[in-house]
Amino acid sequence: MTKTMHATLCCLMLAGLLCFLPACSAEPTEPASTAGASNTASVATDASADAADEPTFHNADLGNDWKVVDSLDLQYATGFTVDYYEGGYKLACLSDGGRYLTVPEGASAPEGIDADIVVLQQPIDHVYLVASDTMCLFDALDEMDAIAVSGIAKENWHIPAAIEAMENGSIVYGGKYSAPDYDTLLAQGCELSIQSTMINHTPDVREKLIELGIPVLTEQSSYESEPLGRTEWIKLYGALFDKEDVAAKLFDAQVEKAQSAIGTETGKTVAFFYINSNGAAVVRKPGDYVTKMISLAGGDYVFSDLGDDSATSTVTLEMETFYAQAKDADIIIYNATIDSGVNSIDELVMKNELLGNFAAVQNGNVWVTSQDMYQQMMATGDVISDFNAVFTGSDDDLTYLQKLE
Repeated sequence: MTKTMHATLCCLMLAGLLCFLPACSAEPTEPASTAGASNTASVATDASADAADEPTFHNADLGNDWKVVDSLDLQYATGFTVDYYEGGYKLACLSDGGRYLTVPEGASAPEGIDADIVVLQQPIDHVYLVASDTMCLFDALDEMDAIAVSGIAKENWHIPAAIEAMENGSIVYGGKYSAPDYDTLLAQGCELSIQSTMINHTPDVREKLIELGIPVLTEQSSYESEPLGRTEWIKLYGALFDKEDVAAKLFDAQVEKAQSAIGTETGKTVAFFYINSNGAAVVRKPGDYVTKMISLAGGDYVFSDLGDDSATSTVTLEMETFYAQAKDADIIIYNATIDSGVNSIDELVMKNELLGNFAAVQNGNVWVTSQDMYQQMMATGDVISDFNAVFTGSDDDLTYLQKLE
């Protein structure tokens, strides 16, 4: 719902309530929309307040005196904005300073706009998609046909719709972010490249894409401080494809699932990790979106202070250090989104015999993630719900976690 629509609805509700009160002495029932807003706000402390602040990157001035007539309402996401203008034009501003103006089908780009604004002519239907966690958003919006080229090889996808599309040829492989096959991109008529932040390490590739007439949109949902802020990026793609209502419903469904799972302090201590090829443990930093989902679900992440101020989301620990901090954890969860995972407790212990001394291993409280969990950004509420089910012992029906025997 946009801000203007929300304001109009609130006014109508208030008028109706004032007419109703004199005839009824009972306590008025809280309107459904207000209750929903209240519940949503409790999912992450201060998230809505932070999102309400005007972001410094937001610049809705097109440079041609056009006025904003509406803006997209966001609850958690802080890395983008969308503004609306007369005639169906929309401007998306991203936290890296990028600005993208969508032009309705059959219309022309307005004259006199600022030179930094990237013009995207709708329909957008020949995308070179490299940001892997964005594929699920296209799938959820039923916009898989908009993707022409994938920067991820078929064998590295864990999303059924992506695998099927690459098998039937509707999506072709066009090379990874650092070495795209430019001939393939041109042959497929690519008109937009959606990249992960890894593209920032290869500026020459970015420049070449732009030189070929393929603008680059750098997906930055991974920088969101709240898990649901990452999921809310579906509203950006909803705006690009004129599916704001669909995106809002999908997002609200995940908020509802998350809301039903949070608020319970289980007292369970949790370690989330995988073992790399050198035999060291790789763990998520406190404050990372995975550790925040664990916290929202009622778990207590054992790695509270890793003493690493780098920008990465993970820290590699030698096994002795990992053992000292995680051996008494009530629950350990093996991250199978990076390597091939493990199928049993015995397989886990084979990675390092010290794992056999962990309390969770001895008590049979060892879990493994599904390999597609990272690529399912649109399932944040489901993942939080799964975590909560494991922490509370109500784990009969899980999607993204499996117990190891």
